[in-house]
Amino acid sequence: MPRRVSIPSSEVPYLTKRAIEQEATVLLAEYGERFETVVEPPIPVDEIIEVHLQLIFEMRDLQRLFGVGDVHGATWINEGRVAVDQSLDPHNNPRMLGRFRFTAAHETGHWRLHRPYYLKNSAQLGLFDESAEKPAYICRSSARKERVEWQADFFAACLLMPREMIHEAWEQRHGSLKPVTLDDLREHESEITTAEIMRRGSLGMDRDTIDNTLLEWYGLPLAGQFQVSPQAMRIRLEELLLLVRKKETTLFD
Repeated sequence: MPRRVSIPSSEVPYLTKRAIEQEATVLLAEYGERFETVVEPPIPVDEIIEVHLQLIFEMRDLQRLFGVGDVHGATWINEGRVAVDQSLDPHNNPRMLGRFRFTAAHETGHWRLHRPYYLKNSAQLGLFDESAEKPAYICRSSARKERVEWQADFFAACLLMPREMIHEAWEQRHGSLKPVTLDDLREHESEITTAEIMRRGSLGMDRDTIDNTLLEWYGLPLAGQFQVSPQAMRIRLEELLLLVRKKETTLFD
């Protein structure tokens, strides 16, 4: 199994969610100033990478290149190159569109957030030096979420699902920013979980899986609108407190 090529997570400073979200917002604004303001989803992440950041953006057989089956993306800092694994190519596999776009945005996060630290430390890294086939960042689905990977994930969510656009889309659907709770969705539990069990060929699902399924089902329209996966949309809506698992009680309840 190839070694992860990256600066140690300890070398990447702690960034608040607010700081990461602001950086994603700035990038989107920069793109708008140079080209065309993005006023509605989906966010043109491929154009941001190629046209604005002027990086080489390609589909590659990364799983074969690195010898593991769960590589989704990679970033070559010194070469100014970003790659997404060809298994996520939405032209050949349309159902992978959301994962393709999130991976592209995730790699953009590495470029935007972590490039300065990689370049600063690259002369001292020794074994982590970059070569033609050694990217600065290899992103795997099974990898433990180190700080550097969590930051890139959160950046991707903020870039593809900007807070203001999500709020606008939610208000258009509900007439307000009132959150939806799991209790609101319980009446659909039987039909949704039955359909999911049939799709998976599973004999059953645990409580957490059922809850996630219900929340993702409810977020499907927005996931389609923003061209992200149901899971990514569910996580973002929970982050923005628009989908909540338990209604908070007050003195008046």
